[in-house]
Amino acid sequence: MNTFNLELQSLTEAHLGDLLELDIACFGGLWTLDAYQRELDSPNSDLLGLISPMGLLGMGCFWSILEEAHITILAVHPQYQHQGMGQALLFSLLKTAYDRGLERATLEVRASNLSAITLYQKFGFKTAGRRRRYYKDNDEDALILWLGDIQHPQFPQTLKTWHQIAADRLKLSGWLFTCS
Repeated sequence: MNTFNLELQSLTEAHLGDLLELDIACFGGLWTLDAYQRELDSPNSDLLGLISPMGLLGMGCFWSILEEAHITILAVHPQYQHQGMGQALLFSLLKTAYDRGLERATLEVRASNLSAITLYQKFGFKTAGRRRRYYKDNDEDALILWLGDIQHPQFPQTLKTWHQIAADRLKLSGWLFTCS
């Protein structure tokens, strides 16, 4: 099996076109070019990407709101799903939140998106509630998921474990994961 490098990077304006292409492939055009530009310009937004020789394969974003990381987007190109990239992105978002001194993380996820819910639960997220008819395209409910204790003294060890799990899973699929 060939091994390909997969690098986590903070995204910049140079990635705008790739972000839009990935958004269309994953969501059919959820966010606009202007929306991604606003994320890049905001000091309260962290927009991370998984870059390979094939291009931008995944992205994740959160907003820093007081002491909370509100995860707004997590996406892996459909061709590259089920290879561990979602784990790598979620690990990276939580590590960035920890490094920023944030205390908890939250997100909304479609109630029908069982693979995403399973991923979030694997990383300790718990269901905190439901937003009725949250998604306007089909009036689907969103589950509100929550992870606390990001600044707990044991959390760095948890991050190391999650990094190893993500790196091992990616390696099985032929990816060598590095963070820059």
